[in-house]
Amino acid sequence: MNYSSSILEVNLKNLIHNYKVFKKFIKNKQVAATIKANAYGIGDKIAFSTLYKNGCRHFFLATLNEGLELRKSFKKGYIYILNGLENNDINIFKINKLIPILNSKIEMKVIEKTKFKFGIHIDTGLNRLGINKKDLPKKIYNKKNLQIVLTHLASSDEKKNLYNYFQNKKFKSINNLFKNKKIIFSLANSMGTILGKDFHYDLLRPGISLYGGHYNTKLKKYIKPVVKLKAKILQIKRILKNEYIGYNQTYKTKKSIWIAVIGIGYGDGISRMLNNKGFVYYKNHKFRILGRISMDSITIDISKSCKLFKIGQYVEIINYSHGIDELAKQCETISNEILTSISNRVQRIYK
Repeated sequence: MNYSSSILEVNLKNLIHNYKVFKKFIKNKQVAATIKANAYGIGDKIAFSTLYKNGCRHFFLATLNEGLELRKSFKKGYIYILNGLENNDINIFKINKLIPILNSKIEMKVIEKTKFKFGIHIDTGLNRLGINKKDLPKKIYNKKNLQIVLTHLASSDEKKNLYNYFQNKKFKSINNLFKNKKIIFSLANSMGTILGKDFHYDLLRPGISLYGGHYNTKLKKYIKPVVKLKAKILQIKRILKNEYIGYNQTYKTKKSIWIAVIGIGYGDGISRMLNNKGFVYYKNHKFRILGRISMDSITIDISKSCKLFKIGQYVEIINYSHGIDELAKQCETISNEILTSISNRVQRIYK
């Protein structure tokens, strides 16, 4: 018996499918997996294990702590730390075979006399993490322990945005300066993949699209949904005309209705942007959210189909027809935020 009020159901077969989609885009080259933020909320250990078994050897994380936790379970695979050294002792990277992606002159100075593998993030215009071309020390171009050189696109989800081509041109001009022929060059993230072969280089770094996100781009035709988010019906009750539902009286009934109270809320990652406008799904029917999202519950109108429901049944907030991108649009955000906001209180189940 399942005791959880809410469940994130993860389809590992579809995760594998999505990884293989990127493999087809870049034949005879490599595809990494970006599994930072607990693999966008689905679980970094299960994502690592599943993808490694299917040929993935390169994994990108944000923080050193993320890397240390993964290394407790997995000794193989290249693990890159995008935040760089984070002012930590470089020996911790060496001992745990973690590859820091250097972002500044200061970090390059620290690592100058070491022999373990490292990477460089070139800032080509995002102006976030990364080092500018003018700040690259000349010695770096001949370093044999330099594993990877990467940059990050600012507008990869906008295919016609000329800034993508500006960044690509800048990255290409810098790459020609490196003498080590074994260096891996990487530019494209999920959406960058569909900008064309000129953006592919040696290694793709998909993130959100491994987990079913497509930003309504061309990738939508290839990517399969990976998650379903379900929550349990806690109570069914009748509400009379001219009654209020939820905090601050934002919804008032115009007639007598039946409602169901669902065991999920903003404490589980459901955005309050869905107040009085979101939907919950059950057997090809959709049911409107009434009132404000609470920390632990939401309320839906089941008047037209109240006989469908019993206490203890699960309804869906995210499913394969109404996925993370559709929900993101309702919440005026991106699918990355939808997935990573789902809290640890929601039980993960893997299929």
